[in-house]
Amino acid sequence: MAKPYIEERAIALAKYVIENKSTVREAAKRFYISKSTVHKDIVERLSEFDRALYLDVKRVLDENKAERHLRGGDATRRKYREKKDRLN
Repeated sequence: MAKPYIEERAIALAKYVIENKSTVREAAKRFYISKSTVHKDIVERLSEFDRALYLDVKRVLDENKAERHLRGGDATRRKYREKKDRLN
C-alpha cells in the first residue's frame, strides 16, 4: 500500500495528463518531479488502487507514444528551417 500522499500525487498526475492530453515530460515539469516518478506513479502505482483512472490515463499515454515520432520529426524540421533562415 502506497503512502497517502503518493496516492494523491498519482491521482493528480493522472487527472492532469487526461485533462490536458499532456505527455509524461509535460506533467513532470508541471509537478516539479522527474519523468521516471511520473511514469512510476501513473503506470505502476495507480493501477493498484484506481484501475478505472489508470485505464483512462493509459489511453492518453498510448496515444502520445504512437504520435511521438511525428512530434520528433516536426521538431527536427523546425530546427533546420530556423537554421536555414538565419543563414539567409
